[in-house]
Amino acid sequence: MDHTIRVIRADEWKKARELRLEALQDPVAHLAFLETYDDAAARPDAFWQERAAGACEDGDGRVRQFVAETPEGRWLGTVTVLVERPDDEGRLGFGEAAKVDQTHVVGVYMRPEARGSGVIDALFEAAVEWSWSVPGPEIRRVRLYVHEENERAAAFYRRFGFVWTGVRTEMPGPVPGYDREYELVRGV
Repeated sequence: MDHTIRVIRADEWKKARELRLEALQDPVAHLAFLETYDDAAARPDAFWQERAAGACEDGDGRVRQFVAETPEGRWLGTVTVLVERPDDEGRLGFGEAAKVDQTHVVGVYMRPEARGSGVIDALFEAAVEWSWSVPGPEIRRVRLYVHEENERAAAFYRRFGFVWTGVRTEMPGPVPGYDREYELVRGV
């Protein structure tokens, strides 16, 4: 599948919104995302504009949203990466506070037609490579959380070199059962 991996631009907030809303309608969205379609769809344009501006190259450097884009400009999938430092308060308001300088992968989504094509590998490679290049104290690991019932995602993360830490956390998800999220990490 022909594609380019890149960081979003601030003016692409409408495309970022469209892809997020599509992701929230996926059959496993309740296992993968911490908000519902209805909640996200109700957010004002200013929210999406701010979110895209913060995740682009010109943002504050603590968030990057990567997309896989076809030559025609269609986004096939996305991965967002947050920088977490030990002196930060939890950026997401859940999970263990960072004990080392690390990044945190969130918002992973692939459109159905791109699944199994290798595009997700390219997105994760970009996300992990960016993690190692973040200015400031050296990033020691990349982490993410996966619901125990989201085996499709867990299998990919393991194949990509992430390992379970033994940490289980409660997530403030939209449906009951988010107390079964597990932390996986990939180190330097």
